[in-house]
Amino acid sequence: MDGYEIARRIREGHADEKILLIAATGYQKNDARLKQAGFDQHLTKPFDMQRLAALSAGLDGGPVGPP
Repeated sequence: MDGYEIARRIREGHADEKILLIAATGYQKNDARLKQAGFDQHLTKPFDMQRLAALSAGLDGGPVGPP
C-alpha cells in the first residue's frame, strides 16, 4: 500500500474529522493525484522544517497546488 492509498483510506474513514495530510517525498509532485488522494500539502525532501511546523500549526494550510 502506498501513501496515496493510505491517504484515501484515512479520508474515507474519517470524512467528518479535520485531519491535515502532508505528503513528503523525494519526487516531483503530481498535484492532481495528491488532491485526488486527499493530501492537503506536499513537501519535497529535504524540506524546510519551519514550513512543516507552520503547516502543522495550521498557519499555511492552503491547497496542494503551487505556492
